[in-house]
Amino acid sequence: MTEDTGFSIFLLILALVAGGVIGLERSYNGRPAGFRTHSLVCMSSAILMLLTVHQWELLQNAPIETIRVDPTRMAQGIMTGIGFLGAGVIMKDSYTIRGLTTAASIWVTASIGILIGMGYLSIAIIATILALGTLSLFRWLEAKLPSLQFGHLSIRILRKAHLSEDEILEIVTYHGVTPQNRSYFVQDEGKYICYEMTIFTRKQPNFKKLAETLSQMEEILEFSVTPRSN
Repeated sequence: MTEDTGFSIFLLILALVAGGVIGLERSYNGRPAGFRTHSLVCMSSAILMLLTVHQWELLQNAPIETIRVDPTRMAQGIMTGIGFLGAGVIMKDSYTIRGLTTAASIWVTASIGILIGMGYLSIAIIATILALGTLSLFRWLEAKLPSLQFGHLSIRILRKAHLSEDEILEIVTYHGVTPQNRSYFVQDEGKYICYEMTIFTRKQPNFKKLAETLSQMEEILEFSVTPRSN
């Protein structure tokens, strides 16, 4: 084993560890792409960059005009491919979208793998620490900061029911929830009228209180209060 080969193996192990550390945070929080995915993404990025950097040694007998040493092109190809993998972990369920942070973590893991493959170890280590801090520390900070909580409200009532739109809006706002982007439509040849709107509040429990009130109203046949994830 040559000195270069030993160092390359060390870089691959380092990439595996860096990706695994970030992936552990994702696995701990039950995300779809976790420990193994991030480890493989980081290591594969390092492999491809090592292949680009050392292609002179791998292709010693090839004509010199056929070799193009341009690591930036390989990096661009890696990040393009990772984009498809990241899109695969983004899931939309009704009005809820999940996986955006996991997709971003896969992208930054690939970037760290590129750094390791290029030999920028100090920057790669710092990037790993910053990425892990962002995923863990910022999660706690985000929970402490005041923010708007968005959701979707859908209500269906009999068209003959004595419950006007103004009364519905009064109930919604009474619970500290603000409605916007209202829409209306009828069903079953005008037998039912449906109201749909985007709602938001400063306190997530307000959605639960609103749902409890709506469930006790006989005029309302069906309703749904669907919080949207960030």
